[in-house]
Amino acid sequence: MADEEEQVEVLEQQQQQPCPALSKNAQKKLLKQQRYTAKKAEKKALLKEQKKIQGERKRKEWEEKLAGSTEEEKQQLIESRKCLRKERMDQRSEEKGKKMQRLNNAKQNGQNVVIDLEFDRLMNSSELHSLVQQIMYCYAVNGRCSCPAHLWLTGCQGEMQDQLQRLPGFDKWIIEKENRPYIEAFQDQKERLVYLTADSETTLDVLDPKHIYIIGGLVDRNRWKGLTMKKAEDQGIQTAKLPIGTYLKMSSSQVLTVNQVVEILLKYLETGDWKTSFFEVIPQRKRCEGDNHIEQEEETEGKDDHEIKTHDIERLEETKEKDDHEFKRR
Repeated sequence: MADEEEQVEVLEQQQQQPCPALSKNAQKKLLKQQRYTAKKAEKKALLKEQKKIQGERKRKEWEEKLAGSTEEEKQQLIESRKCLRKERMDQRSEEKGKKMQRLNNAKQNGQNVVIDLEFDRLMNSSELHSLVQQIMYCYAVNGRCSCPAHLWLTGCQGEMQDQLQRLPGFDKWIIEKENRPYIEAFQDQKERLVYLTADSETTLDVLDPKHIYIIGGLVDRNRWKGLTMKKAEDQGIQTAKLPIGTYLKMSSSQVLTVNQVVEILLKYLETGDWKTSFFEVIPQRKRCEGDNHIEQEEETEGKDDHEIKTHDIERLEETKEKDDHEFKRR
């Protein structure tokens, strides 16, 4: 604990960001994120090495199998392997086609969900990178959803735009990329805009297909209490909060990331059930018996704070290696 306090003091002295100085709590969260990032990199390197060893083992087994076979058996084994590869490629191609069709249909008839990216000046480079990661996962989970949303990125400019454009394959994403703020992009539909914020007094009962739901793309909202609510009020648009408290209790100091909010909305579109949506997306460790309040906040800490399943990451990495036209992980 003492060592952590010393690190916080060092962070205070080194804080050179244009945004307001981090609070003690925010700095501790930053340290936690940095430790997690280092641990994640170490784990990734280990998994890469294990995958390499596994690949070498399989190649050796294959070579030994061929060496112990007759010429006729070798040809049969090789042909069988080719057939299996073709089946897998055909399956991936079919899945890709279905995914593209779902996303294109969503652009015409899907629920409009906007990620508001106008807060880039309030975040440092690390926080912007964290938000880019969350957007990447939002796109991935939307692509797998049987009832995907029509996703929008609005106010996409500056460093945020630069980081997104550096993602391999971003130019092929089936998602609306709008440089203008949502208030301009939807100026003829202002009455349909609904900003999702935990500070709202209105609880969202159902998703109205005519409404356009906005999620604030802001990491570490502890520094910016009530910012999205004030923005919505100043613009004269509706606000609402997810009905989380109706179905479960949250442990203290827990947050929902942008991708978790998007995934909750997608689950609801699939099931029409808020309870199912919350319990499938919000990890057990964030739920408790107490009567605590939850804030919607975009923050990247540990595995559960991302709530990105292992298979999500594996699928993104596999896609990057095997299909240049599929969604890729940076």
